[in-house]
Amino acid sequence: MIKETASMFTRDGVRLDADIYRPDAEGTFPVLLMRQPYGKAIASTVVYAHPSWYASHGYITVIQDVRGRGTSAGEFKLFNHEIADGFDAVNWAAQLPGSSGEVGMYGFSYQGMTQLYAASAHPPALKTICPAMIGYDLYTDWAYQGGAFCWQDNLSWAIQLAAETARLRNDEKAYQALYAAYRNLPLSDTIPACPEILKNLAPDSFYHEWLNHPKPDEYWEKLSPKQYFQEVDLPILHIGGWFDTYLRGTLHLYKEMAYRSDFLQYLLIGPWAHLPWGRKVGAVDYGSAAASPIDKLQIRWFDQFLKGKDTGLLKELPVCLFEMGSNLWRSFESWPNNQISYFLSSSGLASSQDDAGKLVPHPPTPSPLEGEGEEEGENLKSQILSCEGGHRDGNRQDAHFAQNPTSEDIFVHDPWRPVPALGGHASFPPGSFERGAIDSRTDVLTYTSAPLTEDLHIAGDVSVEIYCTGDRLSFDLCAVLSEVQNNDKVYNFTQGYVRVEPNQETTPLKILLQSTCVRIAKGNQLRLSLSAACFPAYPVNPGTGSLPGETRLIESQIITLTVRSGGNFPSQILLPFCMKEKIC
Repeated sequence: MIKETASMFTRDGVRLDADIYRPDAEGTFPVLLMRQPYGKAIASTVVYAHPSWYASHGYITVIQDVRGRGTSAGEFKLFNHEIADGFDAVNWAAQLPGSSGEVGMYGFSYQGMTQLYAASAHPPALKTICPAMIGYDLYTDWAYQGGAFCWQDNLSWAIQLAAETARLRNDEKAYQALYAAYRNLPLSDTIPACPEILKNLAPDSFYHEWLNHPKPDEYWEKLSPKQYFQEVDLPILHIGGWFDTYLRGTLHLYKEMAYRSDFLQYLLIGPWAHLPWGRKVGAVDYGSAAASPIDKLQIRWFDQFLKGKDTGLLKELPVCLFEMGSNLWRSFESWPNNQISYFLSSSGLASSQDDAGKLVPHPPTPSPLEGEGEEEGENLKSQILSCEGGHRDGNRQDAHFAQNPTSEDIFVHDPWRPVPALGGHASFPPGSFERGAIDSRTDVLTYTSAPLTEDLHIAGDVSVEIYCTGDRLSFDLCAVLSEVQNNDKVYNFTQGYVRVEPNQETTPLKILLQSTCVRIAKGNQLRLSLSAACFPAYPVNPGTGSLPGETRLIESQIITLTVRSGGNFPSQILLPFCMKEKIC
């Protein structure tokens, strides 16, 4: 491996620096380009193999500092220069000595975003990209979820970038303060969402703009890569993680491209958080199969689309998902979209008794799926019913719901002791944890199914529809799905969140949960937990209707919420189930 450092100049004369790793061999080679803001020496080795490994497989590998970061010149402004600079960088990389003239890009998070921005400018040398863990629409996929500001993620990232800016300016006092704040987030300032340290030490941080644009307005439209990507068509390797905070963006881009692209769109999602990509996430070890296959897969991908080799990728099913629980990789022809429902039922004490809130299966009578015969349709019906706890008598179920009166579960949100975040995709540390203690709180409603008579395979998009009202102008609702094991341990596997604004229709209130792929084992139970906070993943809703950037700590109100189920209030989980799966 041969390493050198080289510079290029953008069209407006700004110097960008890059480390270049070359194969130790004669000839011409395709170029792999990563553009990132954290210092080129790191090269995203928190999740990828070192660039020298990629060079050893016959690629000139270029790791470039974006404008104003690392040793590159210019002023860094989040995402603002990445289209033009990305276009210039691809053209420069394609003309490096020894280059074949064809370029591919890889990287995750910000480095994934730079791929989308560069591709949107249509540089002719760029033949394929491998974006991992990205926001396609920055408002819905990155900064906000369900209208709620993703506070912990945005605040910690803003402090990290501000600290790097202070380091580059050799401002030791600011760096020390930001370093300390990153490890102990400032969550209790006068206006909690507007911490003094960022106002004083990073007045130009993106954080202030994001907080001050709480709706999907023109600001987000101009900043998001989605607006510029509509005419792009390339083979794309999409990479995500079930506990990654940006999985929404990965799937947003994949679904659009799978619908309109003429090229292969390959999706792989592991059981990972944003980083690292390993076998253990949170408190759960997913086994040796969960170790990242991404480096080897990317070499196969680039061999296919930059070197013209037949690597077999075009013959494989294009959706590869890690199924948590069985801890196996499963492959699909497309994104799964079958759906069944679990309905909420309660005695009115779901906040205080484990057996008071129930999830009751009420599967529809399925018709044969498109392309399947009657026998396969009957098999589908049989599997749905058996996975749902063995309720095979549809008339009996209808009678159950007809006789089941409306129930009300009332719980109180106290801003002094908000329900804490634990794992999931939106807080740190992420992943799956035993949450029995949280479910035992009286400000958390729990609804639990009967023990399953067969394994239940869940794969795809998850949502809940809840008939919920509050006695204040505004409130939040957090929904968590967990597996209750036969030893009474409770492990979360997906969650969602929504902020309900004043005068917003709330019946039913729909919450989109993180997409997932999991097997709930026979004998275990499915549980839905509802709360009015997930702190500090999202700011505590004050109940006043004011926005986070305007809410003083002292203004937060106690909120009483009512969840209705049964009768004319069919609160339910819309659950994607998986029938046909193959080992990848």
